[in-house]
Amino acid sequence: MASRQFIRSMATASKTIKAPVQLFGLDGTYATALFTAAAKESAVDKAFVSVETLKSAIASDAKLGQILGNPSLSATSRSEVISILAKEYKLEPVVVNLLKVLSDNNRLSLFTHIAKQFSTLNDAYKGVVEAVVVSAKPLDSKILNRLSKSISASKYVGEGKTLKITNEINPDILGGLIVEVGDNTVDLSLSAKVNKLNKVLTESI
Repeated sequence: MASRQFIRSMATASKTIKAPVQLFGLDGTYATALFTAAAKESAVDKAFVSVETLKSAIASDAKLGQILGNPSLSATSRSEVISILAKEYKLEPVVVNLLKVLSDNNRLSLFTHIAKQFSTLNDAYKGVVEAVVVSAKPLDSKILNRLSKSISASKYVGEGKTLKITNEINPDILGGLIVEVGDNTVDLSLSAKVNKLNKVLTESI
């Protein structure tokens, strides 16, 4: 019953509420449905807190992750697990309804992927632009702060937007940086320069 209510709610909400960004894939579809349903109830912030809380619980409890990812778990057992999680973590009703929809379709294993997509929607909703700086070694806070100021002042971050910057480590780039802002990528890595040089040398032979 609750899952049907959630589906009706998201169908009604989708007619009047548009997600801030378009997502793809099954996880993106569920995340968008959750966002529109939460927005209809003016509960996007509360839904985000619930989603992040449950995502953290799954990440820190391997057994919980295994339970949710078990496709052979009976419908009754899945329902019991959802009831326990809803009570223990005080989950928002709209998030509980999403879990019930996932349970009805035996797709609870998708939750962590949906949570990641929902975070993307929440950032866009709040005007947050995410930047990922890939480096061969961890960058210190001073360098990250300088990069943050430079990126914030660039064309990639619109006026009134807030930048969220993270540093990912990939030794394979050898040196330099790869900066990803939204759909834009600036490759200043040493590996890219080496590949470019190799291409030039190969073509000249």
